[in-house]
Amino acid sequence: MNEGKPTKPKWWNRPRRPGSLGDGDYELERPVSAGERDSGEPGSGGSASDGDSGGDFELRSPHEVAAPEVSPVPDQSDRSDQPGRPDPDGGEGDFVLDSPAPQPAAERPKPLHDPDPYSTPPYGEPGPWAPAPPVQHPATTPAAGTAIPTPAPAPVPAPPQAHAMPAPAPQAPAPHGPASQAPAPHSPVPQAPAPHVAPPPAPAAVAPGPTAPPTPWQNYDPWSSTPLQQNGAAVESKDKRRRRVRRALVGGAVALALVSGGVGGVIGAQLERNGGIGAVELPQAGKEPAGRAPDSVAGIAARALPSVVTLHVTGAEESGTGTGFVLDPQGHILTNNHVVEPAADSTGQISVTFNSGDTAKATVVGRDSGYDLAVVKVGHVRGLKPMPLGNSDNVQVGDPVVAIGAPFDLEGTVTSGIISAKERPITAGGDSADGSDVSYVDALQTDAPINPGNSGGPLLDSAARVIGINSAIRSADEGPDSGSGQAGSIGLGFAIPVNQAKRVAEELINTGKATHPVIGVTLDMNYTGDGARVGTKAEGGGPAVTAGGPGEKAGLKAGDVITAVDGQRVHSGEELIVKTRAHRPGDHLELTVRRDGKERRISLVLGSSDGDR
Repeated sequence: MNEGKPTKPKWWNRPRRPGSLGDGDYELERPVSAGERDSGEPGSGGSASDGDSGGDFELRSPHEVAAPEVSPVPDQSDRSDQPGRPDPDGGEGDFVLDSPAPQPAAERPKPLHDPDPYSTPPYGEPGPWAPAPPVQHPATTPAAGTAIPTPAPAPVPAPPQAHAMPAPAPQAPAPHGPASQAPAPHSPVPQAPAPHVAPPPAPAAVAPGPTAPPTPWQNYDPWSSTPLQQNGAAVESKDKRRRRVRRALVGGAVALALVSGGVGGVIGAQLERNGGIGAVELPQAGKEPAGRAPDSVAGIAARALPSVVTLHVTGAEESGTGTGFVLDPQGHILTNNHVVEPAADSTGQISVTFNSGDTAKATVVGRDSGYDLAVVKVGHVRGLKPMPLGNSDNVQVGDPVVAIGAPFDLEGTVTSGIISAKERPITAGGDSADGSDVSYVDALQTDAPINPGNSGGPLLDSAARVIGINSAIRSADEGPDSGSGQAGSIGLGFAIPVNQAKRVAEELINTGKATHPVIGVTLDMNYTGDGARVGTKAEGGGPAVTAGGPGEKAGLKAGDVITAVDGQRVHSGEELIVKTRAHRPGDHLELTVRRDGKERRISLVLGSSDGDR
């Protein structure tokens, strides 16, 4: 291989100077013996020890003969230490060599091959052979913008000095003569100077600068056993890939075995816990969120139950159970009058049980038999949650409703239904001989199941607001009752509209009693015709139309028959009272009156009274 080394001509191809055998080589002239000099013929005098006269020279002492001129050696004529020159110090044992006369160059044998222009050993000069630089394998490409440090150049070992082979001494044929003048063995023989081979220049230091990103071919290793990938990384060998795949398969098998064992253990535990494979296990729904839609029955009950209470009333002669609900944080509770009536005297007691199970004593704040409403109060109770009130005028037939109460002392019972009708005139009570306990209610009718014990409980709309107070039911074997009977519900329940209950409750809390709107006349309750007829006399024998009352001012007279109130037909005196009780004192009513077979309209302003009519 050339390895970048300049070609140097071989010794047999070097140019020769005239009169020389080679570069710096000289042919020594055979010395002439004394006989030859005398006879003038070469080889006639002198003798050689071995009879070989070719190539032998006789050295003469400078003391015997004058030193002939010596041809100067090129580039060395000024040196005083050359051989063959007399020692300036006059030392003994020094000889002067005569410059040989030019002789024709002998023809040398030619090599059997053409000259090698590449100087390949062994025909060229050996070395300098430098070891190959170390292989630079690819490294990880640094992040963008990161400077790559330039490695210091590796030191290049100095090449070995080439030693020139000394040219062999030419064996020129010498003239026949004595061999006694052969040069002494210790005489130095001039040699050609050894050629000087300059070492390769050291690599110049390169200033650090921006380095281009390495490419795979910069680190290519021609002696690597693996092919080069595009990114410069070596491709795994076939055996390595097989070993890697084998390890992956073994790892996957181990993981699968572990998972299978865990699943099998869980299944085995379930079978052990549930009685084995032969046991029967019925499907069941999982756990669901506890919350429900706000307008569902469950959602309404969840919001309303904390405000509903159960009342246990005991009196001197009777006891009973009813329901109520909280009106405000001060502890006021609204319920029916017939629920708390047994405890109206001083000997009665009322116990209130909340939805949380706590109980407290309550006292009667006010009650009204005409509206069948009462207000009680509990003391020293905190954290009460008032029940929101709705508007009964917004209720439509068919609206869904929910009733909450304690039927047959089963507190917290929730039932649902719809509004079956509105403005149902009903009367409840009537156990008293004077009829002072009769209630006249322009009620909401519902098919939500209501039973004894639901009295005083709330009737709720879809927003969990109170729209009525459950007050009465109709049983299959008797007329309207207040819940005192033991007959069950047949889907006919009645509730006091909340608008009326709100006004009465406010009056009971503020004054302890409720006012009733009146028209100022006495009705004939025995009239069986259609409508409500004004009586001829009052109970005490006085006039049926109260002097100065609202009826007299409107122009009513005894014997008039009222057939409609605000355009709604009335069929009895009870219905007229119910329609009147549905208003407030001071409201304006438009009455349709039949007198002497003719109907007329009369405008009337309701008065106020704490009486029943």
